[in-house]
Amino acid sequence: MPLEFGLWRVDDKPARVVTRPMPSESRLEELIEADPDILGHRLLLIGRQVPTQHGKFVDLLALDAEGALHVLELKRDRTPRAVVAQVLDYGSWAQGLTNEDVRDIYATYAGRRGLPRQLDEAFALRFGGSPPDVLNANHHLTVVAGEMDAATERIVTYLANGFQVPVNVLFFRYFEDEGRAYLARTWLIDETEAAAAPSTDPKARGKQEPWNGTDWYVSFGDDPGSRCWEDARRFGFVSAGGGEWFSRTLRALPLGARVLTHIPKAGYVGIGTVSGEPQPFEDAVLTVDGEPRRMLDLPLEGVYRQPTDASTPEDRREWVVPITWERSAPRQAALWRPGFFANQNSACKLRARFTIEEVSRHFGTLQAPDAD
Repeated sequence: MPLEFGLWRVDDKPARVVTRPMPSESRLEELIEADPDILGHRLLLIGRQVPTQHGKFVDLLALDAEGALHVLELKRDRTPRAVVAQVLDYGSWAQGLTNEDVRDIYATYAGRRGLPRQLDEAFALRFGGSPPDVLNANHHLTVVAGEMDAATERIVTYLANGFQVPVNVLFFRYFEDEGRAYLARTWLIDETEAAAAPSTDPKARGKQEPWNGTDWYVSFGDDPGSRCWEDARRFGFVSAGGGEWFSRTLRALPLGARVLTHIPKAGYVGIGTVSGEPQPFEDAVLTVDGEPRRMLDLPLEGVYRQPTDASTPEDRREWVVPITWERSAPRQAALWRPGFFANQNSACKLRARFTIEEVSRHFGTLQAPDAD
């Protein structure tokens, strides 16, 4: 149905504010670039006038907090049916963008705008956390326009509601009043009902940051009355327990793996290599000063005996993995930067290249080889 915007200035009596044509599409781009929240979404812009493989240019490209890609095509005036075909064409291009492609697009944009060069850091500053492992698993197509003809409305509604194509139209009006300019907006389709395109790309694995085959993330819970990081530094180990969910991933660490160790709410405190098989604390033997020593006989500051629960057969034991530290630091000297990877798992494959590079550089260790 036709949409009509009205804006009134209310003093002694209502006075309608005059609608004006948007000065140019580039002006609209500038406004959105200055504050993407104009769109009603919290987005991180990663590109402007982004070239496609087909010789066209996407007006604006952005990511949301879930890592979905947003393609924005801007039209300051009436939206003809042809723009729907255009934005669908952009969607077919965007669907094939890999994790590396998205990062390269952002790096080019950041270099021009003086923004943080690493996507991880920019993502954290915008959303308060590191980006998901998978970028561009879904995408959204948005036409931003001043008006839309009836045929275009029917086509977009048909595609979005009938076939779950992730396309929508954002209408705006540009107002001027006594030297001030205003922008109003509304969506054609309620955003709570708008679809995100499912990932059917056969190359979907490329949308996950590649793993180098060597580096693992380890979370070491250094809490009062529990395990102690200074024990781990001094005697060479990492550990987790209290339930199978906590210990299972740690026990999956392979011999020879390089581990980047993180203390929750503190930062990264060490890099080392797995030098032994996982062992329950009561049976664990570590090599200390070249000699095998039972952990039970070591002067430990932390507590590693987990309380038993007779009501469940779950393995609650503390499991210990021997580590040969390359470099480590006390908790108070932990390294943390916006965009660093952190995870609730005790251990997992570390794919976050930004984290690997920065932590490796900080500790002066050799970086693991790139993925094939």
